[in-house]
Amino acid sequence: MYEFDYKRPASLADAVSALQAAEDGQLLAGGHTLLPTLKQRLARPSDLIDISQIGELSGISVDGDTVTIGATTTHGEVEGSDAVRGAIPALADLAGMIGDPQVRHRGTIGGSIANNDPAADYPGAVLGLGATVVTNNREIAADDFFQGLFETALDEGEIITAVRFTKPEKAAYMKFPQPASRFSLVGAFVAKTSDGVRVAVTGAGQDGVFRVTEMEQALDANFSADAIASIAVSDADLNSDIHGSAEYRAHLVGVMAKRAVAACG
Repeated sequence: MYEFDYKRPASLADAVSALQAAEDGQLLAGGHTLLPTLKQRLARPSDLIDISQIGELSGISVDGDTVTIGATTTHGEVEGSDAVRGAIPALADLAGMIGDPQVRHRGTIGGSIANNDPAADYPGAVLGLGATVVTNNREIAADDFFQGLFETALDEGEIITAVRFTKPEKAAYMKFPQPASRFSLVGAFVAKTSDGVRVAVTGAGQDGVFRVTEMEQALDANFSADAIASIAVSDADLNSDIHGSAEYRAHLVGVMAKRAVAACG
């Protein structure tokens, strides 16, 4: 690692101030991506600003059909939350599929979506449920938030404070995990919402999470696995690596999407 200044602000306001004052500051929550990057000397921040202990950034609340999850809430807390499981079981199930127990008890929802790893699970839920990402400055719709490989709509110095989900009529997430990392080789989040069906795919796209509009239209007309059985996803813009070719991933998109629809009941 390179030398840096470590800071642990006590409030969101203090974190914003610390980030603005730093020459090249980076936020630390769970640290599952940042710390290995620092160890490999692929990042050289002037300041490491630890927001993991800021109480106002953590916690889960349910107000009617709205579930709000604080940015530093861990995957394990989401998985084990009766409130989340009662309102959006698919979201709790997804959290339980992330990594291993060590990852789930340190990694955070805000860190996951801010990093926007193409093989991460949470972007699928955020996009699939049409969630709203809340920051210290504004609210960003899921369709506008994810903007490419490791790219988001966040401005310089902007901090995610929470993610707000609306309870769907039904939803499910199915993924084919890479055995060693448990990252998603291909994952499909399917949700039937008041505004229509949404199908979000993780792990497969070169630019990260994406929606499959052809499947959404077919499921709007007939919400059944049979309705999307003949829909083929192009492999033109899909990942291809030692774990699976683009053609294989295209096939898995259909398989995982059909399983998710079937799991919705």
